[in-house]
Amino acid sequence: MKKNNLNKMFKGWVVGNFEPSVLKTDNVEVAVKKYLKGEYEPKHYHKIATEITVISQGKVNMNGVEYNNGDIITIEPGEVTDFSVLEDTVTTVIKLPCVKDDKYVL
Repeated sequence: MKKNNLNKMFKGWVVGNFEPSVLKTDNVEVAVKKYLKGEYEPKHYHKIATEITVISQGKVNMNGVEYNNGDIITIEPGEVTDFSVLEDTVTTVIKLPCVKDDKYVL
């Protein structure tokens, strides 16, 4: 067995084409991301990847909809969303496939 630490991973990404990562692959990306209340990501979309976000802890707003602990949001390619953190939040994010530079900010 190997031991790693989330704090050493690239922005919380543990699987994907990142350095360092627990598993380097172009098939999928997996991250555990921590956000502080007030953080914001502007409207963006992915042309190729599907993104699945699990709200593990906390509360966020995406496109005017509030999501809480346990909610799972699936964002299909081409769907536009923003991301506003309403309270300290932890998410688990799965993106597939792993495609470099597939985030388009509007």
